[in-house]
Amino acid sequence: MSIVVTGATGLLGRLVITELLHRVPASSVVAVVRDKAKAADLAERGIELRVADYDEPETLAGPFGAGDRVLLISGSEVGRRVPQHAAVVSAAKAAGVAQLAYTGILGGPEADFLLADEHRATERAILDSGLPHTFLRNGWYTENYTANLAPVLAHGAVVGNAGEGRIASAARADYAAAAAAVLTGPLEEHLGRAYELSGDVSWSLAEYAAEVARQTGREIAYTEVPAAAHLEILVGAGVPQPFAEILVDVDAAIARGALAARGDDLSRLIGRPTTPLAETVAAALATS
Repeated sequence: MSIVVTGATGLLGRLVITELLHRVPASSVVAVVRDKAKAADLAERGIELRVADYDEPETLAGPFGAGDRVLLISGSEVGRRVPQHAAVVSAAKAAGVAQLAYTGILGGPEADFLLADEHRATERAILDSGLPHTFLRNGWYTENYTANLAPVLAHGAVVGNAGEGRIASAARADYAAAAAAVLTGPLEEHLGRAYELSGDVSWSLAEYAAEVARQTGREIAYTEVPAAAHLEILVGAGVPQPFAEILVDVDAAIARGALAARGDDLSRLIGRPTTPLAETVAAALATS
């Protein structure tokens, strides 16, 4: 039996691998990657690499084995993820894996914004497959904002159409730790479960802007704009129109409270409080 992580060279995948190595020997971990060269550092840590591509279903026949515990990290190509994920689900079922954990989105079938559509479809495909599964419904990563600090610092503004909506985010490493806990904990404890994962503390974009201002000593404020104007700003900054529309829709969902839910699933799984906003902002500023 192996613990198999798909998308292992991505931002979340690498963090999951690191967390797993705190819990199990490297010989127990398999990284599924598209390019072995990009995963050379993982191989150096003693992790077996298996090559597969979500877009090439025939390559997915080899990575999984009977009894494996598999983490399906959702693809990054919005609009293509349903067939990609379906190919993984089909391969996992054919292999007879013991657990398929999937990184979905907070709210699962109740999430009512565009970005959630493919996650809802994937959860349905997993349920229809009959696979033993665990749903990791990840809330927002704080890094979704802190990774884009350059324009905030350049213009002295956080721009959005989220109103006073709140975001119960956590650091990406928190979600990685939860995934590792689910993949290494007792199967009977996690099978058939759907974990709603979010941060312990919620914040608004105005509070985020204030935190960046506090840590930088600069004047930075949240600027609320209509959805149409926000879309125009994003497209003007080079964001492809379809993805820009999704981002504007996410802000509208935030305004409705769709990402404000604060439960204890995440902190309970990782055995500690989730990472505070201020800490993730500080880490981003230190590397910017």
